[in-house]
Amino acid sequence: MKALVLAGGAGTRLRPITHTSAKQLVPVANKPVLFYGLEAIAATGVTELGIVVGDTHAEIEAAVGDGSAFGLQVTYLRQDRPLGLAHAVLIARDYLGDDDFVMYLGDNFIVGGIEDVVAGFARERPAARIMLTEVGDPRQFGVAELDPDGRVIGLEEKPREPKSDLALVGVYLFTPAVHDAVAELKPSWRGELEITDAIQWLIDKGHQVESTVITGYWKDTGNVADMLEVNRLVLESLEPGVHGRVDAASELIGRVVVEPGAVVERSRIIGPAIVGPGARVTDAYIGPFTSIAAGCVVERSEIEYSILLPRASIEGVRRIEASLIGHDVEVTPAPDTPRAHRLILGDHSKVQISP
Repeated sequence: MKALVLAGGAGTRLRPITHTSAKQLVPVANKPVLFYGLEAIAATGVTELGIVVGDTHAEIEAAVGDGSAFGLQVTYLRQDRPLGLAHAVLIARDYLGDDDFVMYLGDNFIVGGIEDVVAGFARERPAARIMLTEVGDPRQFGVAELDPDGRVIGLEEKPREPKSDLALVGVYLFTPAVHDAVAELKPSWRGELEITDAIQWLIDKGHQVESTVITGYWKDTGNVADMLEVNRLVLESLEPGVHGRVDAASELIGRVVVEPGAVVERSRIIGPAIVGPGARVTDAYIGPFTSIAAGCVVERSEIEYSILLPRASIEGVRRIEASLIGHDVEVTPAPDTPRAHRLILGDHSKVQISP
C-alpha cells in the first residue's frame, strides 16, 4: 500500500497568511499541521508516500525533505492548479500504479490516528473506504447517505439539502478500481474533478464502498477559527517541560513548555502554552492555548488563545486574543497623539478595532 497526501491547495480561507506561506505548514503547537498527517501515515506502516504539491512546492519540499525524518520515502508530484481531489489522483496515476493507497488531505487533523481503518481496509479490500463524522451543518462538506446496514449508497458534494449529517473526513482508502472511475469524470459545477463523483461512480458500477464513522476529533484547518481550535486541542495534551531559561521572577502555571534557547523573564504564563526555541518573553502575560514559535518576541504585552508564527514580535500591546499572527510580523502600540490607527494590510485581511 502507498499513501497520497494532498498539499497543493491555495488556502484562500487563511489569507493573508497563505499569500506567502503554504497552509499545510501553518503550525499547531509549533509543529506544521502537515507533519501530524505524515506521522499518522507512518504509524500505519506505510512507507511509500506521494505528496501532491502546487505553487508552494518549494516550501513544502524544504520542510519535509525526502521524508526520512518521518520514516517515509517521499516522491513529489506537481499539480499546476488545484482542480479537485480526483484530479490529484489522476496526476498520481503513474506513481500509484496498481497499489492500494490511502489518500490524506494535508490540512486535516484527526485525533486517534488511522491505523485501525487502514488495517481493516487491507484485510477486507473493498473498492473504497471513506471516513465519516457527524457535523452540525453538512452543507459545507461532502455528505454520505447510508442504507440501514451502514453501506454507502450515495455521496454529494456540499449539497443544499443534505440527506444525512455525515460528512466525509479528509482520509480515503482506495484499490486501483478508483482509477477507472477518475478516468470517466467530467468537471463539476465548481470546475473540479470531485472525489465524491468518483466514489459515486464506483457505487453505481456495483463496487463495494464501505465507511467508518469516527467519534474522535476531526478538523479541516482551513480557516483561522478551526486552526486555533486544533491548537487548543493539541496544547491540552502537552507534557510540561522547561528546557530554556526561566528566571525566578516568572511564574509558570499548568502545562507549559519552554523549548531550548527560549528565555522567560518577569512574566506569567498560564498553560497549556508553548514557547518556541530562541523566543523571548519579557514582562508579559501569556494566557492559555497560546503557541509562540521560534524566534518570537513578546514584551510588555498580553496574549492568549493565539498562534504566533516564527519571528513575530509583540511589544507594548495591552491585550491580544484569538489571533493568528504571521512570520516576521511586528505589533506595537500607536502613538498617543494623534489618536488614530495606522494600518498596512494585505488583500483579504480582517481587522477588528476597539472603539
